[in-house]
Amino acid sequence: MRKTNVSLLVMPLSVRGIASTGLFAQNSPAMQDVVNVTRYPLDRPDTPDYAGLISDCQNTLARDGLFNLPEFLLPESVVQITRSLTPLFASEAFTHSRCHNIYFKPEIPQLPDGHPALQKLTTVNHTLCADQLASTALGRLYLWPPFARFLATVMRRGALHPMADPLAGVNAMTYHDREALNWHFDRSEFTTTLLLQKPDAGGDFEYCKDLRTQDDPNYDGVAELLSGKMQVTHMPLQAGTLNVFRGRNTAHRVTPVQGGRARMIAVFSYFDRPGVTFSESERLGFYGRRG
Repeated sequence: MRKTNVSLLVMPLSVRGIASTGLFAQNSPAMQDVVNVTRYPLDRPDTPDYAGLISDCQNTLARDGLFNLPEFLLPESVVQITRSLTPLFASEAFTHSRCHNIYFKPEIPQLPDGHPALQKLTTVNHTLCADQLASTALGRLYLWPPFARFLATVMRRGALHPMADPLAGVNAMTYHDREALNWHFDRSEFTTTLLLQKPDAGGDFEYCKDLRTQDDPNYDGVAELLSGKMQVTHMPLQAGTLNVFRGRNTAHRVTPVQGGRARMIAVFSYFDRPGVTFSESERLGFYGRRG
């Protein structure tokens, strides 16, 4: 039976390093049956095509704050993944419904209660955790070293590491009719997602680039965005598309899904050091269980 949690606000995540639990210690097999390595040669890092891919991604990321790789997954693997996850979502997913502001914080000291930048928003999603995905193609992809190496190279990092957490690291999520991921800023530098299933209507990605900066929170601009008075970029995606997005200062959301076909995505989280995990309380809040 699907478990449900309702929380008022999501607090900022904290992480702590621990020794690997062993969940991610196994060698990951090749991914040529899942990833479109002909178009995106992640398995051939010493080739001109790989260098060209890295350059294109870096340039697009610098210009737009994101990049998309359409058909990153092979069409047949998209079908197989969604088919395998659908019964898991029906029986094992954790439903996380929360009321929050755009900052995912209970208050902003600089703003009085009732300020329009603190408007209450609702987000609802249904989540499968890393341990539920370990034997799936998504679990394999998360542990595939060329995938993490590709992301690290694009982001100009020395290396990126999978999480050691039994529940976080790789998650799959669905949004059903009238459910949405509402306006927010990310806490991490970048977010990596794969769209697995597009809904009948709605469920599109929208963002307002560089709405704030490190030095200017632009509360008036945030209030204008939430009132619907600010122009945003609307970006529909197709199933199988990899999206890498810098959302720390760019407000973004997924519009409400419409119809009986759910929006399904995978989310991958890497860190620049090994052994990162969430606390038990964070696992309980996000996933409904401690481990």
